Amino acid sequence: MSGVDEVTVGGRRRRRRMRTWLVAGAGTAVLAVAAAATLGLGTRGDDPPPPDPRAGRSVPVTRGDLVEYTVLDGTVGYGTATPVRSEATGTVTWLATGGTVVKRGQSLLRVDEKPVVLMYGPLPMYRTLAAPLEGRDVEQFERNLRALGYSGFTVDETFSSATTNAVKRWQRDLGREETGRVEPGQLLYAPGAVRIARHSVRVGATVPAEVFTWTGTNRLVTAAVAQDDAAWAVPGAKVSVTLPDGRSVPGTVRTVGDDAAPAAPAAEPAAPAAGDGDTAARVPVTVQVADQKALQAGDPGAVEVRRVAKERRGVLTVPVSALLALAEGGYGLEVVDGTSSRVVAVEAGMFADGRVEVTGAGLDAGVNVRIPQ
Repeated sequence: MSGVDEVTVGGRRRRRRMRTWLVAGAGTAVLAVAAAATLGLGTRGDDPPPPDPRAGRSVPVTRGDLVEYTVLDGTVGYGTATPVRSEATGTVTWLATGGTVVKRGQSLLRVDEKPVVLMYGPLPMYRTLAAPLEGRDVEQFERNLRALGYSGFTVDETFSSATTNAVKRWQRDLGREETGRVEPGQLLYAPGAVRIARHSVRVGATVPAEVFTWTGTNRLVTAAVAQDDAAWAVPGAKVSVTLPDGRSVPGTVRTVGDDAAPAAPAAEPAAPAAGDGDTAARVPVTVQVADQKALQAGDPGAVEVRRVAKERRGVLTVPVSALLALAEGGYGLEVVDGTSSRVVAVEAGMFADGRVEVTGAGLDAGVNVRIPQ
């Protein structure tokens, strides 16, 4: 089954496909034709005779796996952009260029020509650090200072005189006044390296203010799933991502809901197209992919996210078109044995990707069945 609707992703209207590789509809059409041919239905005296049911080609019954997928269109980006505020006081004299990756100890911007640098950690810079303060924020800062190559102090929750000396060396290297105190405007914290997404101010603006948005540095796939089909979409769920060149790489759901929605400039939402239903009833999902190089090739808008909705392993399968509708009801297969054939009643199981699971007396892998013309 397939359907096409539109969903707003990244501020753009995108066509979104929800496809499940079911072919029951196609099978029904085949069965109807096959039944008419087998039973001689719908003929008149002046009509040509029905085709010989023995005509057609034979194919072997195979044993294998059937998999039914739900498929979502995805876009490659960097996930949700986070707004960043600088508490430095003065005039912005330089901003890191959009798209730039900034790492620990590097400058994000300059205020009055003094650098504001990036440090790693979950705690925001909420107070001035100086001796003899204590706290987790002190340890977080000292851990960064040590990672940048400064030594002579113990990484702990105490801002000691040794820490003060190390801070002065760090400030000298940055071209700042050697105060030994760390003011909130001197640095910003993030969980790791960041990528500058969009500037919120221009050079010459005054701060404190929101100065830009940033994202993580790993590429992510963003998709949207219908709300009534989103029970499977939980952090950690396994999916696969089909790339523009046809390759498939594994992925893992990272975020679901508002946290997964990519940031975009505010815009008036477009009205849903006729027949599309409520496009607001979609849940955004981001997927992380370990193979980052794979996401850098080809058209980033052409990826697909696939989730296994149902599967059957090690079952006997035949093409759906091999099924016959029996007069007494149910389905059958014409089993071919040399120059003779017989119709065997079968039970149809799962349909997927043009094949159907079958069970029946005498059926096994390698047995030939006829596909009617």
